[in-house]
Parts: sequence; structure tokens; C-alpha cells
Amino acid sequence: MKMEKYEILSKGRLITGLLLILFGMWGCSKLDKNDSNASATKDQKRPNILWLVTEDMGQYIPPFGDSTIQTPNLSRLAAEGIRFTNLYSTSGVCAPSRAAIATGMYPSGIGANHMRTNSYTEERGMPPYEAVPPADVRMISELLRAEGYYCTNNYKTDYQFKAPMTAWDENSPYAHWRNRDKGQPFFAVFNFTDTHESGLFEPYGFRNIETRHYHAGDTSYHWGKDRMSEEETPVHLSKDTNFNIPPYLPDNEVVRRDMWKMYNNIAEMDSQLGAVLAQLEEDGLLDETIIFFYGDHGGPLPRQKRLIYDSGLKTPLIVRYPNQEMNGTIDDQLVSFIDFAPSLLSLVGKEIPDYMDGQAFLGNQASEPREYIHAAADRFDEVTDVIRAVKDQRFKYIRNYRPQQGYYLPLNYREQIPTMQELLRLRDLGQLNDVQTQWFRDQKPEEELFDCIADPHELNNLADDPKYEETLQELSMEMDRWLNEIEDDPELSERDLLTKLWNGNQAMPVTSTPEIKMKADTVEITSATEGASIGYMVVDSPGVELSSWTVYTEPFTITKGQVVLTAKAHRIGYQPSQQETLIWNETE
Repeated sequence: MKMEKYEILSKGRLITGLLLILFGMWGCSKLDKNDSNASATKDQKRPNILWLVTEDMGQYIPPFGDSTIQTPNLSRLAAEGIRFTNLYSTSGVCAPSRAAIATGMYPSGIGANHMRTNSYTEERGMPPYEAVPPADVRMISELLRAEGYYCTNNYKTDYQFKAPMTAWDENSPYAHWRNRDKGQPFFAVFNFTDTHESGLFEPYGFRNIETRHYHAGDTSYHWGKDRMSEEETPVHLSKDTNFNIPPYLPDNEVVRRDMWKMYNNIAEMDSQLGAVLAQLEEDGLLDETIIFFYGDHGGPLPRQKRLIYDSGLKTPLIVRYPNQEMNGTIDDQLVSFIDFAPSLLSLVGKEIPDYMDGQAFLGNQASEPREYIHAAADRFDEVTDVIRAVKDQRFKYIRNYRPQQGYYLPLNYREQIPTMQELLRLRDLGQLNDVQTQWFRDQKPEEELFDCIADPHELNNLADDPKYEETLQELSMEMDRWLNEIEDDPELSERDLLTKLWNGNQAMPVTSTPEIKMKADTVEITSATEGASIGYMVVDSPGVELSSWTVYTEPFTITKGQVVLTAKAHRIGYQPSQQETLIWNETE
């Protein structure tokens, strides 16, 4: 498929009413406002959902006003869809943000905010652990599988917990909607890693293995082999490009080199994304599928990733509907990652569970636009801070729970980036200007307030300005409300958090082995662990395993003569259970 650059056809803010009309028309059951239990039935035509996810990327693409690099595939997608200009991650790093996407819950409320929960445990004198959400929480993909969707992930997870075996039909570098049953709706996630922070310090072209996979779909290819050299890798942008360097970074050859790599990595990602869209079009599914493109948080550069300034939280979102409905439009409402899960359920006509912190911004259950987005920062690898943020359309309020600590904390992984090394070198020489020195201050104020429209890089703290006292108080009260609602105690140490997650136990809890009960030809499977996901397989003979577990939702009937029934249970944040197997013969 040749991906052409389309002209943006129209602009204007979307309104919820139009969305309701659109998705009522497109294959989703209309939810009666007087029937909260209404949902789509499995025999109705339902849309496919395709998520195209890149890493560590701010709004550095032409559809969002940055024409430094050409992205023909994303530009076409934007021309045929809707650009959401105010999407925010819940953290400035991937794993907590992906936990929010997978569950619809704030990571700081379920023990998922420390990056990563299972890393640097020996140094902290703690065992590895996982986030433990409430018992009724399910991954969004499992909820869709229970509705008959074929769910695939290709290939990154990183949810701060091990995904239950019921989460995906396929989860591998070659997972694909093409492996589903004929006519089965699908939810497919493709992750692109070229734009990751590591692309700034790894040799350019390091990730060309993904280009081969996504373009050719070569399932015999061994990942990690045959990497192309920098000389062999396509160059999309001249090193002499006049880059728009953020004011908090020095404008010199080292930084420009990293900017060059960043934009070229975006172009490579665009090419891979185009290959996936080409496959969708080749299969005749382009106009049967709702397509999302987004980044898993903001940019990869120093003072971007891991921080809860907009540079670390804000990322592009494009949504393309079947038949280019509402194409070329712009929606500036505030959207949070925790809104993805409820919106996905809203699009397929399934009732949104009460436990979700987010709200739908799409589909028949769309809410009024949210007033605020919220974010949190705690431990990143070997260094710990405690910061919370709340933002409305204009102002961001930041509360620093460790004001005695400086803004910048040494992080080994980040210090591999040449720009980070250059910042430290110039800092030590006293050659950074006042703006660039801000990040290296030894202490932080307890409160910060920024006008993100007048001051998009969040450099001028207004917290002590009497003119903004009312705004400060409003956002501070909203933060208190939010922390109380999600039961987030920022003062709680990570050790005490673990005690809370494990209910005072000293080891990770284990999911109880499921019990299989047979009554005539009806099978009932239970687990003593509250909230455990249960998966099962039915095969003809012992030793045979299927490629995926079926999600158990209710008792079912066995119609074959002899079968081997295997079941397994797994509550998120617990160790999975042992398998239970039953051989059944209807003649017995």
C-alpha cells in the first residue's frame, strides 16, 4: 500500500454528542440510558480495534505541528482520523503508564508506580513484587476475550505485573490478527521500539530487526541477529537540519546529534507502522477497524522522560474510524491513559466496570470531558523521589514530597545518553545558562505552579505569586481529593507499600489451584483466591496443549467422548496457581 500525504480536510473540536451518534451507527449496540447493564451481544457486528504504540515520543510529528521529519503514514492516518492534542500519560515512564492502560486504574493507587517493581530489589533489601489491584480487576484484553474478541500483543508488555495466561490469545513478536477464526473481531496491539530512549545511545540502526519483521513478517528470523550498521541504515534527515532545541538543553553538536537520531528513529517507526497498516488494507479490514496511534509517554531526552512536566507526559493520539468518519478533525479535550480501557469497552458496547478510575471519551458511554489529568513519579530504577501533579487545560500544580532532594537525581541508564553526559560536563564547568541550570538545583519548593500555555516548558514557578493563589488552592484541593479517592499515600515507603499489598505477609501470595467440578456433562471451575482469572484448555489426549487458554466465565458443557480438561488460575499481582487436570469420558 502506498501511504500518501493527505491534506487536513477540516478542523474543530469534537463533541461527545457526535461521538455517540458515530458509534451508535458503527456496529456497537446503543446503550439505553435507562439500562446500565445494556451491552453488545456477541452475535452483533463489532469493530476491530488496532493499537499502534510507540515509545518515548512527544508530539514531534507533522500532524501535531512539528515538521522536522516527514511521517507519511502518520500524516495520512491523521488526515483520515482525529487528532487528540491533550493526551497525558500517568507517569513519565513506560511501565507505570502501561499498567494504567491495561487496567484503567492509576498506578500509584495499585502499587504500580515504582519503575520497575521487580528491579533493584537486592539494593533496596526487598523481594521482587508486582502491583496488586483490587480483586475484581481484569486486564482490558481479558475483558475483550470474554466477549469473543481475538486479542494479540506484539510484543512488549511491561505492566508492572505478570499478565495472566488469560490476557492474550497471542503474545509474541509474531502475534497477528491473521491467526484468528474467520469473522472473529480482534483487538491487536503492535509496539514499536525504535523511538525508545535507548535509541539515543545505542548504535543508530540497532533496532532494524523490527523493520525486517514488520515489513516482511519473517517468522523464521531470529531476533538479535544480523543488525545493520549505521552506514547501512536508511537516513531520513540531514545532520545539518535546523533543530528546534528546547531551552533547557544546550544548542551544540552533541545535542543536535541526539536530536538527529531521535527524528530518524521516528521516521523508521513511521515506516514500520505503515507496513502494519498495509497488511490491514490488504486484508480488506481498514474500514472495519478503529485504529489508535499513541506514544507510551513523552519524549526520550533529558528533562523529558521520567519527569512529570508536559515534556514527559504529553504524547500524540490519533484515532481513525471506519470510513474516515470525522476525518481531519482536532479534539483538544484532556485525555488520560486511564481513559483508554473504559473507552475501549465503550466502543465495543460492553459496560464499564465500576472499579476503573478512568472515564470513556469515545463510544456510547462517553462522559463529559474531564477537568483534570493526574500524574505521579516515585522510584525510577535506583533513585527515588515522590512527586504528584494535577493539571487543568492551562495550569499544572506539582507537589514535591521530598523538597530536600534536588530535581536531578543520577540515573545510570539515562547517563548513557550523550546529551545527558554533555549536560553534566557543562554543569561541572559552570557553562550552563540559568534556564539549563534549573534542573540541577539542590532543592525543590514544596509546591510548584506553571502556566502551561504561556510557559510550555514549565520554567517559571508561579506558586508564590499572589495573583495565582486561587488557582493554586483549587488544584491543591483537587490533588487531595484524587489522592484520597485512589488511596494513594505518597508518604508511604516502598517497603511499607509492599506490606500493604501483601496484607502483611512476607512472600508474594500464590493463587489457589482451581477446582474442577463435573455434573453430568457440565463443567464448573472455581478458585479459592478471590478475583482470580481462570483459564482452561480442552484437548483429546494427555500431553497436548493448545496455543492459548480459554477465559472461563461460566459453567460450560462438554460434548466430546473423552477429553482432557486442564485449568489454571492467576490473580494479578499473585503467583499463578498450579495446573489442575481432569480426564473425563462420557461413557464412565
